[in-house]
Amino acid sequence: MSTQDPSQDARVPAETGSVESMGTRHGMFGVSGSGDTSGYGGLVRQTIFPGATQRPFGGWYDEVADALEAGLAAQGLTAAVERVVVDRGEITFHVRREDLPSVALMFRDDAGLRFELCSGVSGVHYPQDAGRELHAVYHLLSMTYNRRVRLEVSAPDADPHIPSIVATYPTNDWHERETYDMFGIVFDGHPALTRILMPDDWPGHPQRKDYPLGGIPVEYKGGTIPPPDQRRSYS
Repeated sequence: MSTQDPSQDARVPAETGSVESMGTRHGMFGVSGSGDTSGYGGLVRQTIFPGATQRPFGGWYDEVADALEAGLAAQGLTAAVERVVVDRGEITFHVRREDLPSVALMFRDDAGLRFELCSGVSGVHYPQDAGRELHAVYHLLSMTYNRRVRLEVSAPDADPHIPSIVATYPTNDWHERETYDMFGIVFDGHPALTRILMPDDWPGHPQRKDYPLGGIPVEYKGGTIPPPDQRRSYS
């Protein structure tokens, strides 16, 4: 039988704070202004966010938080992390968007962190989260310590700009393009922020909650494939 203190086991989640409701979602996707073709038009449920978690977080989460806090304090960025959430055995650092490049670089290079890989960025659209409607979620992996964390950044619909971190994590190149394509988040500083799934002239961003579920006229008449020397450059 193991004699390890359960508080040192990262699989034991820290006690979470209060939850925060973002309103009520109707239907499978919460879309409005068009028919719900999912078959779940009568579904009604609350959109709930877990609240901030208080120390101690449990296990190695505190080691990561301590190393991050020390590094940010040394750079005068004590307000860079807005809150930390431990939920369902996973830890997420909510970061101010203007500080994201500095925080990402620290996660990669700090000896106590060493999160060498960003496996991608995911977009999320919460229309009822006023002033923070668009979220970008980054998934980081430390191969040195075999740990995983998330960074989450938000931006308003009216100003959908978040700094690119491709310079720190080159693997994010196509992921940022996809998140831009699907959600309309503009990653400032990206080397070639163009659509990656939809045609260049496609109207709107298909994974946003305000995008209609049907009734979009689609025509592919007259499509051509340009010769290699005339194709769009990504450099």
